[in-house]
Amino acid sequence: MFRNYLKTAFRNLLRNKGYAIINISGLAVGMAACILLFIAVRYELSYDKFQPDYKNIYRVVTQDKYADGMEYTPGTPYPALDALRVDISQVITGVLYATYGSQVTVLGKDAGRSFSEKKFIEQSGIFFADPQFFAVFHFNWLSGRPSVLAEPGNTVLSKKMAEKYFGKWQDAIGQFIKLDNALTLKVAGILENVPGNSDFPLGIVGSYEGFKKCSAYSYTTDWGNTTSNEQVYMLLPSNIPADNINKQLVQFSKKHYGEDKTSIRTNFLQPLSEIHFDNRFENFGDHTTSKSTLWTLSLIGVFIIIMACINFINLATAQAVNRSKEIGIRKVLGSNRWNLLWQMMGETALIVFIALIIAIGMANVCLPFIKHIDSISEPLSIFTTQTILFLAGTAVIVTIFSGIYPSLIVSGFSPMLALKNKITSATIGGISLRRGLVVTQFAISQVLIIGTIVAISQMNFVRNADLGFNKNAVFVLNSNSDSIILSRQQALKESLLHMPGVQSVSFSSDMPSSDNNWSTNFAFNHKPDEKFSVYAKMADEDYFKTYGLQFVAGHGYEHSDTLKDIVINETLVKKLGLKDPNDAIGKEIKFGGSRRPWKTIVGVVKDFKTNSLREETKPIFIATRQQFYSTTSVKIRSTNLARTKDAILKMWDKYNPEYAANSYFMDETINDFYKQENQLSLLYKIFAGIAIFISCLGLYGLVSFMAVQRTKEVGIRKVLGASIGNIVYLFSKEFTLLIIIAFTIAAPLAWYMMNSWLQNFHYRIQMSAGMFVLAVLISVVIAWITVGYKSLKAATANPVKSLRTE
Repeated sequence: MFRNYLKTAFRNLLRNKGYAIINISGLAVGMAACILLFIAVRYELSYDKFQPDYKNIYRVVTQDKYADGMEYTPGTPYPALDALRVDISQVITGVLYATYGSQVTVLGKDAGRSFSEKKFIEQSGIFFADPQFFAVFHFNWLSGRPSVLAEPGNTVLSKKMAEKYFGKWQDAIGQFIKLDNALTLKVAGILENVPGNSDFPLGIVGSYEGFKKCSAYSYTTDWGNTTSNEQVYMLLPSNIPADNINKQLVQFSKKHYGEDKTSIRTNFLQPLSEIHFDNRFENFGDHTTSKSTLWTLSLIGVFIIIMACINFINLATAQAVNRSKEIGIRKVLGSNRWNLLWQMMGETALIVFIALIIAIGMANVCLPFIKHIDSISEPLSIFTTQTILFLAGTAVIVTIFSGIYPSLIVSGFSPMLALKNKITSATIGGISLRRGLVVTQFAISQVLIIGTIVAISQMNFVRNADLGFNKNAVFVLNSNSDSIILSRQQALKESLLHMPGVQSVSFSSDMPSSDNNWSTNFAFNHKPDEKFSVYAKMADEDYFKTYGLQFVAGHGYEHSDTLKDIVINETLVKKLGLKDPNDAIGKEIKFGGSRRPWKTIVGVVKDFKTNSLREETKPIFIATRQQFYSTTSVKIRSTNLARTKDAILKMWDKYNPEYAANSYFMDETINDFYKQENQLSLLYKIFAGIAIFISCLGLYGLVSFMAVQRTKEVGIRKVLGASIGNIVYLFSKEFTLLIIIAFTIAAPLAWYMMNSWLQNFHYRIQMSAGMFVLAVLISVVIAWITVGYKSLKAATANPVKSLRTE
């Protein structure tokens, strides 16, 4: 029986090649898209789940409540670690500190070596930890043990880093590296490479005690100094709820932070399971992913597979008319409804199986490119247990969803009507259902088209937005700010300015727009501290010229190595309640405490975007303080950029041979702010294209069937004088109406989804009616092209031939 069903199914597919190709193509593309989305979403959801105590690990984070809102940081003040171990002693508490863009100099076996050609800039971070950190987290050790980090002069490397620096990881033990030309460490352990799905990309882990003792890293016991680079983690025993620790942290905060007039500061626990998904906080990985984004991707995958199933249902019910005689004969010869039902479901399963094999091949080819739509660095495989189970489940669900309705329709044919060839597309019913399914298809397509239009428009707005400064042709070199670097800066600057391609040079703590959120409390005009923080940028007198910052009042300051006069931005003027920027000139500001001296405001610059366009412009001050000048910015003339860049790097090596050049153009870092948004925009483009493709396949199949069913009608209409345009209109009008109905469903759903996405940006576009009109026009044009081809073919056929064959 099964063999007979299989043979019949193959014969039916070979007899109706067009029907089979359309169905298999739609299902294969839909399932391939679902496979890729499943792999990407599962990978994001798997972050750090390899940790044995995943559910019991928490990060101690900080909340500052100001008069005008909340601010969050994943870090704690440096002295909080020891205090937490005393006040909350019933849990294991470990610390991890990170520094980014640091230099690693490989010294080899000679710790006293003064110079080495092997210098590396590690953008992914250099970490410092204590042994307790490895009691909270579990990482595999190839050599050594966590206790080696109790010694200030020790470090451990991952296998990958050890091979990068020393060839074989086994040769690394006992050799030396130097961090930032300031801290020499002995390799005392090797870690197995950390999986890519971790927010703890440990490559170099130095002793936390060594970090504390190294002046280059500015460790302080000041409770007012909080940085996201210093993060504290706790492992809670299974019998202690997180709420109990949070109550203790409230008391801990009151005890150690006291009555801060600027904000109310509180520590609380954040579960490890939320670290990768909470956009309020940074993590040590390269990105966070909101759960809403993952739900959106999952929903797109479901929509795509539903569209493919809709194609199958529409075409299978339409195709049923052509099989009416076959079904009638089978019933006369003794087949019951269940036999026919299983036969039809078997044919569906065969089509789904063929489509699944093709989908696996397509997904496997596309898998290496998934890194362009998600931040996945390690190679992935389709053939994992979870993916195979997902494929099996998808195949079963698609088979049932696609096949059950057409099978019920076909198996329910009356044998008498079937043998008399009186089964038509009208008598089998389901016309309203098919129309509803077409509407559903195009509603999904239009949601994705609108999403694509809005995402592209927002990202174009971001790329072309006025940032308030000139980001073009600014070449940036980052370094640490130790005494050696600082002593050579003036000579380096003079040499750079003598280059024909260089317009200006500036030293600063960071660029105008960066991830820096260095803030402090302050007082204005000899009054008590303000109820909000101000953000700091330290820069020399050429900072304004190099970045093209515009003054709206006053002027810049003169050269100084220490904090003297200051410049503020318009946002700070407004938050201070001043109506005119000129009113701020000559007023005084004091930062960070009552003993600090008052500083005079000499200028107000026009607002510039201090961070990404997701955030509002912060109140900032700019002042001189050479000890923080770790960024060298060089404004280059637009001609011969590459040649000038190479000359600058040679000049850097001449003055700073011990320091590797950590360089980039500023506009590149601005683009990196929006990496995930650009990926989401690309996703919308890809899946809108897939949705349109599947919709077009379905439309083409339905119109092809209609053309065959209405051959005699078309012939009669042409004999009676109907034009080609009339015939094309006959086929197109219903689908055009269905697309418009689909638009009325899609428009509010798309508006809600994209409006929620736009809320991530403080500076954003407004969705206009034109975007929605463009989406429906795209859908109508695509449908007309799809329907028009087959309609035109039917309309230009010889009516004599079509009538003669009836």
